[in-house]
Amino acid sequence: MSEEKSLNFIEEIVENDLNSGKYETLVTRFPPEPNGYLHIGHAKAICLNFGLTQKYGGYTNLRFDDTNPVTEKTEYVNSQQEDIRWLGFNWKNELYASDYFDELYGFAVKLIEKGLAYVDESSADEIAALKGTPTEPGQDSPYRNRSIEENLDIFTKMKNGEFPDGAYILRAKIDMASPNMLMRDPIIYRIKHAEHHRTGNKWCIYPMYDFAHGQSDSIEHITHSICTLEYVSHRELYDWFIEKLEIFPSKQYEFARLNLTSTVMSKRKLLQLVNENLVNGWDDPRMPTISGLRRRGFTPKSIREFCERIGIAKRENLIELSLLEFCIREDLNKTANRVMAVLDPIKLVITNYEKGTEDLIGENNPEAEDGGGTRVIPFSNELWIEREDFMEVPAKKWFRLAPGAMVRLKFAYIVKCEDFVKDENGNVTEIHCTYIPESKSGSDTSGINVKGTIHWVSAPHAKTAEIRLYDRLFVSETPDAEEGDFKDYLNPESLTVLPNAYIEPALADANLESRYQFIRKGYFCLDKDSTADKLVFNRTVTLKDTFKKPN
Repeated sequence: MSEEKSLNFIEEIVENDLNSGKYETLVTRFPPEPNGYLHIGHAKAICLNFGLTQKYGGYTNLRFDDTNPVTEKTEYVNSQQEDIRWLGFNWKNELYASDYFDELYGFAVKLIEKGLAYVDESSADEIAALKGTPTEPGQDSPYRNRSIEENLDIFTKMKNGEFPDGAYILRAKIDMASPNMLMRDPIIYRIKHAEHHRTGNKWCIYPMYDFAHGQSDSIEHITHSICTLEYVSHRELYDWFIEKLEIFPSKQYEFARLNLTSTVMSKRKLLQLVNENLVNGWDDPRMPTISGLRRRGFTPKSIREFCERIGIAKRENLIELSLLEFCIREDLNKTANRVMAVLDPIKLVITNYEKGTEDLIGENNPEAEDGGGTRVIPFSNELWIEREDFMEVPAKKWFRLAPGAMVRLKFAYIVKCEDFVKDENGNVTEIHCTYIPESKSGSDTSGINVKGTIHWVSAPHAKTAEIRLYDRLFVSETPDAEEGDFKDYLNPESLTVLPNAYIEPALADANLESRYQFIRKGYFCLDKDSTADKLVFNRTVTLKDTFKKPN
């Protein structure tokens, strides 16, 4: 019998609300700010919000919280939409906080008319000085008791563009002695003469995130507004606005954000890496962005499985990157075709093979549910093998090639090393072997047992490819927590480029959606930098967890 999975705390809330009749329909939203690319932490929120409405019915809106025109780009909007679709989710409505700018302005006017908001012309330093501390109450602004008429007049002029940036702000009038610092007359509108990616220059005042967010939820009748734990202190303000504006009471719930080892999740820090050319763009395969993971070869299924495994909790924790790597290995083990690629080649010549070439049969994936099928692999008397598969003076328990030693060539024959050639520097450049004709894989009658099997590529048929070996972006498990600049902990070996590897000819037809296991080497995918003349493959993950933690 399969074990029934227990509900997480948000699922329990949703079930209670639906069963009690509090809501007829579940409505959630995923509300990214279009100021960067989505990362694996956002994937957790995406899977939660869209997953709830997949499980309980209802629908999920995609709403871009585009309240800061200075940092927002249509490029980010497009990339975020692509990421969500790629993960396997669809939204009902595509919405923007900017859709509600007129309505939000009306809400601000309503607060002024109720005596619950005022225009302040204090400087940022003056506002900070009067705010108090967590243990000391703040002091009222000298402009806190302006008349409603004067506030309305100035706010209208702010909207009409009559003042420069920073001249005035609009603040909610709540409680300067509140133990919650966010309730001490928070700023809800500021002047910004900046072109917006959707509304152009229509507006020169913009709502603050805290004012736009909850009211947008309410306008859309979001039943469960799910945020990360850093918004716990914002909930009181969220509820205050809804109560004073007498609008639909959306309810905010908080869960623990994803913290992952060996990377950073801050969009500001990721942007720094991009802008300082420490990585090759937002979709660099070392980045924790969804587009970076996609380019590296991660699948939507592996990321959804990862998000399912880490669960939804109320307490912050640190998740090992190795769990994400485990999820992609589990998926690709069942779906990726096995192929042969030689990354550090050395020539092997079979001196007694006189057939010219022959076609051998290799199985694609023995783990596949459908059996995986087979493919034809050309074989000849000249092969490329891995340099590390030959040892002139073999170590103890060495089961690969060495003078006089035998090994099986995958899908092919048993060969015996008879001789080898060195260059003037003493480096082995060629290995000479004989083969056992009766030892062909699948019809071996030789009676010879060998312990080692190595992969190979036929030299006359091989295609050349560039291989990019990716590893963890940081040497520290917690670069955010280290002393000094987080960039000091970048892993200098996070990318190794092998410009001239040899791959079996079937890989010439690889496409960007396919995933492969390079036998004995790891899981790989084709990179978008590939051309007809030059194929480029990215290592998604090694076959086993090989990352060495620093001492």
